[in-house]
Amino acid sequence: MKLDGNYTIAAPRERVYEKLRDPAYLKECIPNCESLELQSDGRYLARIKAGVGAVRGTFTGHVEIADEIAPSSYRLLIEGAGGPGFIKGEAAVSLSVVPEGTNVAVAGDGQVGGMIAGVGQRVLLPAGRMMMNKFFVDMKTKIEAAGAG
Repeated sequence: MKLDGNYTIAAPRERVYEKLRDPAYLKECIPNCESLELQSDGRYLARIKAGVGAVRGTFTGHVEIADEIAPSSYRLLIEGAGGPGFIKGEAAVSLSVVPEGTNVAVAGDGQVGGMIAGVGQRVLLPAGRMMMNKFFVDMKTKIEAAGAG
């Protein structure tokens, strides 16, 4: 399942990069995130309620930042499991300076298994896009509301 997107945030690239790594910001912006903690090994431990249609549950998993080139790019490695199944994925995130502030480009690919995979890609893809868009809209709103300081 491939998910791509471009989001423009009216703030300096360094600030956007910092906030995309801030556990407090991330927890508030990830849809249905119950907890998010930065672990001593540099990975984030997350607990998220999610689902598609009637297939719902709580997922626990890790998010790791790899191949980091601050403040321009990194890769996210994601894996989690819960009652409805599992998710495993990877996303390339790149930040570039644009006249409006910062453009964040995301190119991701993921696999799902278990009951959640049974709902089909026709339903999973739009649900994944909706969650990604909600995250970036919330992040944009939060960063821009905090101002340039």
